[in-house]
Amino acid sequence: MNIVDKKETLMLFLGDVFIFLFSLWLMLLVRYFELPTWEVFSLHLWPFSLLFAAWFVVFYIAGLYESQTVLFKNKLPTTLFNAELANSILAVAFFYFVPYFVITPKTNLFIALGLSFILILIWRIYGAALLGVRVRQNAIIIGSGGELRELKSEVNHNSRYSIKFLSFVDASDIQSIDFQEDIVKKVYTEQIAFVAVDLHDERIDPLVPHLYNLIFSGVQFMDMHKMYEEIFYRVPLSLVKYNWFLENISHAPRSMYDFLKRLMDILIALVLGAVSLLVYPLVCLLIKAGDGGPIFIKQERIGKNNKPLHIIKFRTMTTDDHGDYEKNVPNEVTPVGVYLRRFRIDELPQLWNVLRGDLSLIGPRPELPALVRQYESHVPYYNIRHLIKPGLSGWAQIYHREHPHHAKDVEETKVKLSYDLYYIKNRSFMLDVKIALKTLKVLMLRSGV
Repeated sequence: MNIVDKKETLMLFLGDVFIFLFSLWLMLLVRYFELPTWEVFSLHLWPFSLLFAAWFVVFYIAGLYESQTVLFKNKLPTTLFNAELANSILAVAFFYFVPYFVITPKTNLFIALGLSFILILIWRIYGAALLGVRVRQNAIIIGSGGELRELKSEVNHNSRYSIKFLSFVDASDIQSIDFQEDIVKKVYTEQIAFVAVDLHDERIDPLVPHLYNLIFSGVQFMDMHKMYEEIFYRVPLSLVKYNWFLENISHAPRSMYDFLKRLMDILIALVLGAVSLLVYPLVCLLIKAGDGGPIFIKQERIGKNNKPLHIIKFRTMTTDDHGDYEKNVPNEVTPVGVYLRRFRIDELPQLWNVLRGDLSLIGPRPELPALVRQYESHVPYYNIRHLIKPGLSGWAQIYHREHPHHAKDVEETKVKLSYDLYYIKNRSFMLDVKIALKTLKVLMLRSGV
């Protein structure tokens, strides 16, 4: 069972398609004060269709087809405004700088932009909310730990999920549970349709035979691990044991995926690397003029199979301490370095690491050896992230808002690892494309990564 209603996501997309097309039709009506004929409408439909396709990509990158409560309850208006602003910039660039798709007069474009913004805002805030009005099926959650309470809170406070947890059975209290009274009775009196259970918790083993009998009552069961991953896009470490890795993590080669991934790395890194050469002279001049120090730094990181690799970056710190924070060498960001970091320009030389094959565009970010040594002793299973090639951007950099950036933080590194585990388990070419698109958003907003 998918706890996230996929049909609803499809409805959101189809609603957006209708709104964009209707805004185009309405623009012609407003512009010419008469019902547009099919000939006039089709004349505008082709160029605007290409533009709409680009807008859908922007919506996808902005996360407007995802399901988290935070986005759809707290940040929807701001997210919509930013997405529509990006769409407006695309529209102006598209029709002014691509001569083949000329719309005359340009007034039509600006009227369509205004109408589409108003209509999509109304649809997404009010119309799309109607999709959440449904009968949500009742469920029970059996497990323990803070993550499971987090799961219950997220599901119960977001109408986009198809179930609602009516009660929570703590695995630590299993011995004192009256199965008939606390579970079976609730199944029938409260019409429980689903039971989410952590079957990896040995304390729940005594309940398993009883839970089996509920199958004959029409109750469906959901794996706690899969549900948590589906909602939060990460694997909680408190639910992970050695058997989880044996079941879910494989080091076997994936020929087609590896080929496509490497092809994407080479093509994108080659294009971006060549284009970035245009800014190298200016960056070199600014760094030299700033304090007269070296332009590049070479740092050691830990790569695939725990093998060291060396990355090249534009220098942004007063001292090249080689990333060894244990020495406590005084070090500050240079005035020029502030801007190089803000716009991620200091990372450009690493594109040549990608071409060489040391790094990939997508993968867990490589860490400094000094920090790796510390995390290995404090974070369980930390070395599993070195099973695959590291990358310039990754799943954790997209979704982990508080990820540590070259500074020791054990607790946040545990959370970061949970995102890395999700990526290692689910990695695919399409997931890499998704991360690449999401990275564009992060870079434009100058945050994360």
